[in-house]
Amino acid sequence: MNFQKLNNIVGWSVFGLATIVYTLTVEQTASFWDCGEFIAVSFKLMVSHPPGAPFFMLVARIFSFLALGDVEKVAYWINMVSVLSSSFTILFLFWTIVLLARKFIKLENGEGFDKSQVILVLGAAAVGALVYTFSDSFWFSAVEAEVYAMSSFFTAFVFWAILKWEIMEDESQANRWLILIAYMMGLSIGVHLLNLVTVPALGLIYYFKKYTPSKWGVIFSIVISGLIIILINNIIIPGFPSMAGHFEIFFVNNVGLPFGSGVLVFGLIIIGLLAWGVMYAQKNQIVLLNTGLLALAFILIGYSSYSIIVIRSNFDPPIDENNPEDVMSFVRFLKREQYGSRPLLHGQYFTAKVIGTEEGAAVYTKGEDKYEITDRKISYKYDPAQTTILPRIYSTDPNHQRRYREILGLREGEVPSFGDNIRYLFKHQLGTMYLRYFMWNFSGRESDEQGAHWLMPWDALEDVPEELAQNQGRNNFFMIPLILGLIGMVFHYFRHLKDFAVVAMLFFLTGAALILYLNGPPTEPRERDYIYVGSYYAFAIWIGFAVFAIMEGLQKILKNANSAAWGSVVICLTAPIVMAQQGWDDHNRSNRYFSADSAKNFLASCAPNAILFTGGDNDTFPLWYVQNVEDFRSDIRVLVLSYSNTDWYINQMMARQYTSDPLPFTLTRNNYQQGGPNDYLPYEDLGIKMIDLKQYINAIRDNNKQLRVYKQANVVPSRTFSLKVDTTKVRKMGLIPQGMDSLLVDRMVFKLKRGRNALEKKDLMILDLLATNDWERPVYINNTSMQQISFDLTPYAVQQGQAYRILPVRRPAGQRDFVDSETMYDNMMNNFFYRELDNPNVYYTEDYRNFVLNHRSSFNTLAQRLIEEGKEEKARKSILFMLEKMPDEAISYDFTIATTAEILFKLNENDRALEIAGVLGDRAMEMANYLVDKRETGGRSFQLSMAILGELQYTLKEFGEDELAKKYEDSYNQFLTDAQVFGRGRL
Repeated sequence: MNFQKLNNIVGWSVFGLATIVYTLTVEQTASFWDCGEFIAVSFKLMVSHPPGAPFFMLVARIFSFLALGDVEKVAYWINMVSVLSSSFTILFLFWTIVLLARKFIKLENGEGFDKSQVILVLGAAAVGALVYTFSDSFWFSAVEAEVYAMSSFFTAFVFWAILKWEIMEDESQANRWLILIAYMMGLSIGVHLLNLVTVPALGLIYYFKKYTPSKWGVIFSIVISGLIIILINNIIIPGFPSMAGHFEIFFVNNVGLPFGSGVLVFGLIIIGLLAWGVMYAQKNQIVLLNTGLLALAFILIGYSSYSIIVIRSNFDPPIDENNPEDVMSFVRFLKREQYGSRPLLHGQYFTAKVIGTEEGAAVYTKGEDKYEITDRKISYKYDPAQTTILPRIYSTDPNHQRRYREILGLREGEVPSFGDNIRYLFKHQLGTMYLRYFMWNFSGRESDEQGAHWLMPWDALEDVPEELAQNQGRNNFFMIPLILGLIGMVFHYFRHLKDFAVVAMLFFLTGAALILYLNGPPTEPRERDYIYVGSYYAFAIWIGFAVFAIMEGLQKILKNANSAAWGSVVICLTAPIVMAQQGWDDHNRSNRYFSADSAKNFLASCAPNAILFTGGDNDTFPLWYVQNVEDFRSDIRVLVLSYSNTDWYINQMMARQYTSDPLPFTLTRNNYQQGGPNDYLPYEDLGIKMIDLKQYINAIRDNNKQLRVYKQANVVPSRTFSLKVDTTKVRKMGLIPQGMDSLLVDRMVFKLKRGRNALEKKDLMILDLLATNDWERPVYINNTSMQQISFDLTPYAVQQGQAYRILPVRRPAGQRDFVDSETMYDNMMNNFFYRELDNPNVYYTEDYRNFVLNHRSSFNTLAQRLIEEGKEEKARKSILFMLEKMPDEAISYDFTIATTAEILFKLNENDRALEIAGVLGDRAMEMANYLVDKRETGGRSFQLSMAILGELQYTLKEFGEDELAKKYEDSYNQFLTDAQVFGRGRL
C-alpha cells in the first residue's frame, strides 16, 4: 500500500470519527441566538439579518428535505449542515498538516518509504486534526445551525488547496487550482466574510513558490494580498452593487428608463469587460492576466448566490429583514448600515464632546416612478482634542462608559489618555476577549458562565464550591494542548521558516488582527470566541508538529525510529483524549428542547390573533422558528421592538402574514418614513400637563405645524398621555380577567419614564397601535420589551404566563404583581411545554438555565397570587408541579428558589421548604466563602449568593426557623464585612 492510500484511509477515518462525534452531540432543535432565525429563513428561503448568508441558506434548504415532511425534524437536518461542514473541515485540516509535514522529511508517493516517517506524518496530522475536533469553540459551532462551521470549512479548503497548488509542477494544472480557490472564496462570501482574512497567508505561499524570498518581497506580497482583500471586501462585495446603484439612479431618474435598467446596463458592462479581458489575455498569451480575470469571474459567480436575497425579498416573505428588494436597499443590507460603524484608524474617546454634525450621502428609496431622496446619512463631529489614532475606547453608550472606567480604573469625569486607550487594547480586547478564549480551547475553562476565566493545571487540585465543581462547562486540559502547540511552533520555526511564516500569518490574521479590526465594545450580549476559530485552527497545526519534536527527543532514548515515532504519537494523542473526555458533557446537546419549548410557552401565553412585542435575539428567533417551521401559533404577530425603529419593519407589519391580519395603525407609511420628523420626537414643555393620545396621533398623521418646534422633528408636548376607554365595549367583549372588574378604568394614563425625554419611533408605533386597536386584538409584551420602551406600561400589564397582556385595568397601589391567576394557571399547567427539563443527563447552558429561571419565577408569581386569592390548593399544585418539572437534579436551584421556599412555608409544606432552603443556603455560603477567599466579591456570583442568604434569613425568621436563620445571618454579615475590607476585588 503506498503513502497516498494510507493518507486517504487515515484522513477519512478521522473524518468519520469527527462526523460520529458531532452527530451524537448535535442539537435536535433550534438553539438559542441566531440559530432559530437561520433555520426558519432556510426552510422557507426568507431573508435573514444583514449581511445575510444566502449560500448557507440554500444548502440548508436542501438538507431540510431530508426531514421528509416532519417539521420537527427540520431543525435537526439543518443542524447537520454544520456537522458535515465541521467534519470536512477536520478532513482538510488533516490533509493540510500532511502537506506541510511532508516538507520536513521530503516524503514522496510510492514504494520504499521509511515506515517511521509515515507514522510521524500521519500521526502528526491525526493529532492536530483531533485536537481541533474537540476544541471548545469549534465543537460548539459544529452542532448548531450557524454559519461559522461552514465558514471554517471554506477556510480549511482554500488553505489546503493552495498547498496542493504549491506542489504542482504543471502550470496550467496549477492555475486551475487558483481558479477553484477563487470560486470557493466567492461561495464563502455567501456564508461569512471571515474566509477573506486567509488571503495574505495564501499570498505568501504564492510568493515563496514563484520568487526568491527577500524581506521587501515578503512585504510586497503582503501588501498585494491586502489589496486583494480590499478588492473583494470593499469593491466587489459592496462596491459593485453601489456602482450599480449609481447607474440605476442615472438611468431611472435622469434618462427616465424603467426600474432595473441601470442594474442591467452595469451588469452587461461588467460581463463584457471580463469577456473582452479574458479573450485579450488568451490572444496575447498573458497567463497571469488570464488567470486573474478568470479568478475574478469565478469569485463573482460564487458571489451571485446573493441574488437569492433580492429575489426572495421581492416576494415579501414573513421574515424579510431590511427588505432589500431593490439595488439601493440591497447595498444598505450588504453594508450592515443598521448596526452603525466603529472607528478603526482615527476616532473619538468615549468622553469626547460632540461639536457638530456632518451631512453625508443621500439615502434613496424606490418611489412610484423614480428613486427619491428620503434621508441623508449624518455623522457626528467630535472635539479634536478628544480624538486619537487607533481608537479603542470610543463608545458613548452609558453602560460601555461605565465598563471602560471599571477596566481602566478611571474616576467619573476623568478624561482618558492615549496610554489608557492602548492599555484597554492589551488588557481587555487582546487579553479578555482573545487570550481568554484562546486559553479556553487549549488550557481549560472555569465554567460555562459568561465571563468565566481559564484554568491552570493546578486548578484541578483546588477545592471549589459544589456549584462550580458540578458545572459541566468546567474543563481542565492541564495545558497539554497549549504546551504541545508551543513545542510544535518552535519546531516549525527552526525546521521550515517559510511555512512557519505562512501558518503564523494565518494565526495572527484570524486572531489578534481580527481583534484590531472588529474593535469590539467592552461588553457583549454573549461570548464571541467562535469568531476566532481560524487562529485555533492554525495553532492545531502546530500541535500536530509537536509529534516531530517529541520524536526527536525519544529517538535519543529508544534508539529505534519506529518505536520513537509511535511513542511520540501516543504521547501527543493525550491532548485530544483529555479534551474529548473533559468536553463531552458540555458539548453534548442531545435531548435538549427548551429553546423551542420556551418559545412555544411565550406564544401559548397569548390569546388567539394576538400581537406580541419581543426584545432581543433569544426573545425572538426561537419564536420565528416555531412559527415558521413547526407552524405553532402562526396566528400571533410577533413584533420585534428592536426593529421597530425602522420604516421597513413597520411597513411589513401593515401586511398580512399567515392567518395574522395587518396591524391596525392610524399613522401611514409616510409618517413612519426613515429620515422623517418622527424618527426621534424630543419632549418640549409647551405647558400641557396631559395630552389625549388619539388627538396626538391624529396631529402627527396630519403633520400639525404646532408639533414642528424643530426643523427636523416633531415633538412630544407633554410627558403624560391619556387614552379614553369605552368601558361598556370592553365589558361586552369579556376582556376583564376574573376578579378585576373593580380595577377597570375609563382612561389609561401613560407617562414617560424618569430620565427619558423623548419618544423613539418604536414608542410612537406602540402608542399608535394602542390608540387605533381599540381592544380588537389582544396586545402582549414580554418583560424585556417593557424595559426598552420610553413610557411606563407596567400599571396595565397583566401577567398571563410568560407574557403580559395590556388591558384597561390598573394595578392597585402597593401590589407587587399584577396577575390573571386563572388564565396563567391554565396556561402554565396545561398549555406549556417542559420536555426533558427533569432529565439530569441533559446539559443546559447558561442561556437555557436563564429561561428556566424565568419560568420558575413565573410559577412563584402565580403561586403568590393564588395564595393571596385564597386558592391555596391551586398554589400548592402549581409550585409542586414546577419542582417536579424543573428539579434541582436536572437544573440546579437558582436564586428564585429562595422565594419558592417562602411560598412552601406559607402552604405548610415546611419539610420541603426547609430542605430547599438548606440546599440553596449552604450552596450560597460555600460560593460566597470561596469568592471572599479569592477576593472576587465584585461580580455577579457573589451578589447572587448574598441575595440568597439575605432573603433566606428573613424567610426562616418569619416562619420560626431561628437556628438556620441565625446561621445564614451570621454568614451574610461576615461575608459583607470581609468584602468591605478589601473592596470589590477583581471583576
